Parts: sequence; structure tokens; C-alpha cells
Amino acid sequence: MKLPTPLRLMRLHQPAGILLLLWPCWWSAALASPGAPSPRLLALFAAGAVLMRGAGCIINDLWDRKIDAAVTRTRSRPLACGEMSVRAALILLCLLLALSLAVALVLGFRVTAWAAAALPLVTLYPAMKRLTWWPQAFLGLTFNWGALLGSVAVQGRVTLPAVLLYAAGFFWTLGYDTAYALQDGVDDAAIGVKSTARRFGKRVTAWVGFFYGCCLGCAAAAGMAAGASTAYFILLLPVTMHFAWQINILTPENPGSGRRAFLANPFAGALIFAACLCH
Repeated sequence: MKLPTPLRLMRLHQPAGILLLLWPCWWSAALASPGAPSPRLLALFAAGAVLMRGAGCIINDLWDRKIDAAVTRTRSRPLACGEMSVRAALILLCLLLALSLAVALVLGFRVTAWAAAALPLVTLYPAMKRLTWWPQAFLGLTFNWGALLGSVAVQGRVTLPAVLLYAAGFFWTLGYDTAYALQDGVDDAAIGVKSTARRFGKRVTAWVGFFYGCCLGCAAAAGMAAGASTAYFILLLPVTMHFAWQINILTPENPGSGRRAFLANPFAGALIFAACLCH
């Protein structure tokens, strides 16, 4: 059954993005908690991830509605095809931001202040594909902000382990979004949209492997900074194996392999969360 237009504009039919935004919040909250993180805290972060991912998609589509109309994969998006007006999209955006603010306020003033600091990143990210070959790096800075919020929510401040988890998420995003961008390589080249996938060309697989290696290194460093138990580091081994599998299936000549690797990453995030829970 086809979802209503506002829900499709929020990409609720594509939940992978919600999970990729959520996992860094949960990693940090789990690693910062002396025991298991509060279910209430995890639920609030989940609600915030749904709302802010939806808001981010609307901001992205407002910026890119003309570009999206020229790309095969995105031309059916509500703003690109004219199914929804800009005015209606702005009204929905304001509603989502108001609800996100309400969730942040429940988490406390400090979390709200840190969450507000991410809004310039969310707003400016869509412009990066026009300005730099590294829009995926800007997305990494944006999408993993929750790694800082989890620490603030639990301990009232940004800790070193949280910063290292933020770095891990940054490299993780660089990897999976480079793979994702393979899908649009032909269309992006035709309309002049930049991406790391286009920048790396036939070296995409090696670069994605490098980014995933950096992610694992930062995650291990976060565990050491937090004084994590041996179980934490053992549980990073399945993450390593999963990343190796992704690299094995990724080929620049097959754009579909990029989508397949990308869609496997919510599971990778779950594996890292399991490690954080067992710290």
C-alpha cells in the first residue's frame, strides 16, 4: 500500500536512514551508562531520530527538487514530481522541528542546546554536493551528532569516548554513503553533482575499506577511553567481519552492489550497539 505523500516525503517507507541516524545516539548512551541505558532514554532518541530524519529529508528535497527531477532514482519524490507544494513541505518541516524540540526539551536543556547546534549542519548539507567532492564527509558530521547527544543525556557533558564514537560514526558514514552514491554515478556526472563515489572512481572499494577500518579503530579507541571490558572488543570482531563482507561484494561497475552494501549498515550499527551494551 502506498503511503500518504507527507510520509513519503519523510521517507518513512525507507527506514534504513532512521536507523543510521539512531545508532550513534544509542551507542553513546549505552557506553556512557554504568549499566544498561534507560529504555525511556532510548525511546526518546528513537522518536527524535524519526522526526529529525524526516525533517532532514524535507530540507534535502527542498534544496534538490530540480536535481531530483533529473535523477532516475529520485524523480518520483513528492517535491521533484510536483505531487506536493513547497508551501506544504515547509509547513510539515516546521511541525517536525517543533516536535523534535519537544523531545529534546524532555531530555534536558543541555541536550537541547547541543541538538540545536547541529541545525546549521542539517540545513547546509544539501549544498555540499554542489561545492565539494566530499559531501559524504559533511553528512558524516551531521548524521552522527547523536553520538555527542547520548553522552550529554547520560553524563551531562561530551566525554572523550563520545567524541571517539562520533569519529567512528563519521568514518562509517563516509564508507556507507560512498557505496550508496554509486547508484547515481551516471546521472550525477550528467548534471554535475559531486560525490566521493565519483571522485574515487575505480578505487571506491579500497577507500570504503579504509573508512571502515578507521571506524573500527575509533570504536576500539572509544572502548579503551571508557575502560570497556574484553567483551566490548570481542564483539567488535563481528563488525569487522560484516564490513569485510560489504567490501567483498562492492564493485564500482555494479551500482546495485552499492545499494546492497548500504542497506546492510543498519545491521552493522546494531552490532556496534551490542558491543556498547556489553562494555
